[in-house]
Amino acid sequence: MRKRNRMVSLLLAAAMVVGSCAGCGTSSSASGTSAASKAASSKTATSSKAPVVKTVGPSSGTHFEMWDFVDVHSQFYAEMVNEWNKLHPDKQINVTFTTYPYADMHNKLKMAVQTGTGAPDMCDIEIGQFPVYLSGTVPFREMNDVIAQYKSSIVQSRLSIYSKDGKNYGIPTHVGATVMYYNTEILSKYGVDYTKIKTWDDYTAAAKKVKAGSNGKVTMTDVDTGGTDWLSLSLAENKTDYTDASGKANVNVSAIKDMLTMQKQWKKDGLAADSPGGQLDTEEGYAAVGDGKVASFPKALWYMSRFLNYLPDQSGKWAIAPCPVYKEGQPRSVGIGGTGTVVMKTSKNADLAAQWLAWAKLSKEGTTQIWKILGFDPTNMSLWTDKTITQDKTNKYIKYFKTNPFDVLNEIKDEIGAIKSVSITPTVNEQLNTNVLPGVFDNNKDIDSALKDAQSAIEQEES
Repeated sequence: MRKRNRMVSLLLAAAMVVGSCAGCGTSSSASGTSAASKAASSKTATSSKAPVVKTVGPSSGTHFEMWDFVDVHSQFYAEMVNEWNKLHPDKQINVTFTTYPYADMHNKLKMAVQTGTGAPDMCDIEIGQFPVYLSGTVPFREMNDVIAQYKSSIVQSRLSIYSKDGKNYGIPTHVGATVMYYNTEILSKYGVDYTKIKTWDDYTAAAKKVKAGSNGKVTMTDVDTGGTDWLSLSLAENKTDYTDASGKANVNVSAIKDMLTMQKQWKKDGLAADSPGGQLDTEEGYAAVGDGKVASFPKALWYMSRFLNYLPDQSGKWAIAPCPVYKEGQPRSVGIGGTGTVVMKTSKNADLAAQWLAWAKLSKEGTTQIWKILGFDPTNMSLWTDKTITQDKTNKYIKYFKTNPFDVLNEIKDEIGAIKSVSITPTVNEQLNTNVLPGVFDNNKDIDSALKDAQSAIEQEES
């Protein structure tokens, strides 16, 4: 029964992250000037269209099948297939990429693993789905050998989240460092200098200025009723986690209570509103950001792609900065979201697939393309100080924002916490997203009671 419930939780969690799973990717079809409408059309198209299939590389090359759930990921991989074939005439590869809707792909992979038939050679797996495959016998090829030559340059915490017992099974895509996005046009209008904001007390004081200056028409931020980014940030700032070293969950902790208490007071004082759509990585959220209804919010660096895809008219207005903290000296960021890419043990040419995949996603060549094509903060830290990358004035992400994302990334590089993704994580997310957050913010439920009830439900699932 527990296994069955765990699978139900996983599927529920999968459904909840459909809107944000592309946090690991972008939708290039949504570019244009009408942010909300194009975001809406893009989301609708993504969820209803048939799988997209594309084959890259010479037919004489070793053939692989690869699945993903974000079409632009295939664009990146296709580029890396072509580059690999230029560099390795003796190891030509031919890859058929199939892009499925998020839930379809993850369900197909689970079914293939359970039945032992139909799995691809390689597959993208969203971070929240990854833990289910680390229980018992792992169906993926161990990747330590192919990672070794890049490991010293890679953010170690991003390798660890796809590992078990010292063995790595997934290649990360980005760091996902959380930063604060500030609308400088709005803030300067109401006398707020975002560079002076260091603590949450500073942030609250700035929020009061925005409210007073706008007569309450603009809020400093929105609170999420269907997303845990704020809670994860608070946990990282307090150097704790949803789970302990043994994987046992505890959501009834001060780091979560403190964030919920602060946000509930913001709402009571008219300093914050509920995020449209439950969180700002939704079509409703993009519209609110574009309409100037929210002056700032924390999101991972991959949210830069949302600005370019859905909010092109906001170029030059937004700055990126480290997040406020409760007390100066605390860590100011947390890695959020991610995709681990795997090679299945059943692949007939697993070693070659692993060599290509590690090169494509961890080498300097590969991570440069991840930055240029996907706009993700690269896991290979050698790029963070390479001026040909960080000072490239032609780069669309660098041109869009008032501050350089690499300046911020280098400033917080030793402060980026990691939230573990373990077998109970889907249940934790389900409880927080469906019970705690809407209970506290929509139904005014007592915070202690909400967390106590969630913890009881989680412990029942764990038992």
